[in-house]
Amino acid sequence: MENTLFPIFLKTTSFRFLIIGGGNIGLEKTETLLRQNPSISLKIVASEIFPNLKEVLQKFPHVERYERPFEDFDLQGIDFLIIATEITQLNIEIKEKANKLGILVNCADQPPLCDFYLGSIVNKGNLKIAISTNGKSPVLARRLREHLEDAIPDDINESIMNLNDFRAKHKGDLQTKLITLNKATAILARPETPKKESKKYKRLAFDISLVFMAIFFGYGLSSLLSVQDLNIYVQKIPPAFFGMILVGFFAQLVDGAVGLGYGITCATSMMLMGIKLPAISGSIHTAEMFSSGISGYSHYKFGNVNKKLLLWLAIPGVIGAVIGALLLIYLGNKYETITYGILASYTMLIGVRLIIIAFRKKIVKQKVNNTGFLGFSGGLFDAFGGGGWGPIVTSTLLAKGRKSAYVVGTVSLAEFFVTLAASITFFANLGVSHWHIILGLIIGGSVAAPFAAKLAGRLPQKTAMLLVAFLVIVFSIRMLFKIF
Repeated sequence: MENTLFPIFLKTTSFRFLIIGGGNIGLEKTETLLRQNPSISLKIVASEIFPNLKEVLQKFPHVERYERPFEDFDLQGIDFLIIATEITQLNIEIKEKANKLGILVNCADQPPLCDFYLGSIVNKGNLKIAISTNGKSPVLARRLREHLEDAIPDDINESIMNLNDFRAKHKGDLQTKLITLNKATAILARPETPKKESKKYKRLAFDISLVFMAIFFGYGLSSLLSVQDLNIYVQKIPPAFFGMILVGFFAQLVDGAVGLGYGITCATSMMLMGIKLPAISGSIHTAEMFSSGISGYSHYKFGNVNKKLLLWLAIPGVIGAVIGALLLIYLGNKYETITYGILASYTMLIGVRLIIIAFRKKIVKQKVNNTGFLGFSGGLFDAFGGGGWGPIVTSTLLAKGRKSAYVVGTVSLAEFFVTLAASITFFANLGVSHWHIILGLIIGGSVAAPFAAKLAGRLPQKTAMLLVAFLVIVFSIRMLFKIF
């Protein structure tokens, strides 16, 4: 059979729609129409309207809804009908009545009863793409839509508006338009023209990281060590320094590739070494700031960052990190044993959560609500517990069906600003301690960061999560036994 479909785009402000059926299919069709036009003229008739559909309709009071069986007069004034019931004979009867009145019908999951199909829709500002498989495979259409949503940049609408302005300003003949267009696009054909960065903040994370590194080492070397002391200190580097290089390398490799695991891995290792709690979190965040800055810049360079999501995570995350750091500074030493127990239990729960996520089946993409609160919570617990930004933020976004590479890239860049805020807070209140641990973590993490960015979305996520979860749980249990 040939594909005889003719795609058109309706201006929904000019037509009236009727949906018959109030179950899950009716919910899906209702949400599809309302996503395209929240003010669409819509009526719903069903013997029973399910609670989840009622919840959606509460946000759209203009939508007519009638909880009763379908009546012939429901077709009066209707332009398009969507049948969402599972009773085939009833669907056939309703379609025949609608067609006699000149109404086009879509019957869910019954292509022979359809006069038109509702395709999977990609919507990016003024760009709209509808995908149809001629009713043969809605799942494939949905997968293609998800691919295009990730592939088409969010700022495509800016290009569309620029072209529209160009079109509006040049209403001459075709030759005039071509001359003007050629002049405007000539620079694109010059490969020797150096590429200019239109937004300088692409290097912001990397530049801030270098400045803070200079201040960090400058302060330490000038206030703590003379040249002679430095020579002696180099000769007496403790073995823990080399251990921290390995810990930092492994933690950053996993964190940069799958978006979580750095802080938790480092924190549990340092708790076993008996380091004070504020020093643990301060050391981790100071070290992680450098590696996350390099990792975040690498992800930005590879195109793994969603700018809008970055702002919604980074700003509340910074606020949460400052509050978490202050709580740990003023409560950590006073209630050391209790706080150790809380943090060890917290890290163990994070480990269990990682196992659950690792074995979770792939889920359908869902809307992420309260992104700002998610960033705040991640920053708060990350600063207070020495880790948790990735397990809280990354796991939540992945659980909502977001693409791994974009989640990891965006969360990694946002993590730089969160760790920077926590580091400054610890630095201002406590100064600097445990240089060999911080330096080891910095070296190991910085070496691993670029490699981890290249692995984003490629490293077997399940394997990495299970390995981190195993280590975290083992270390946490050992810490609990050590305390009690």
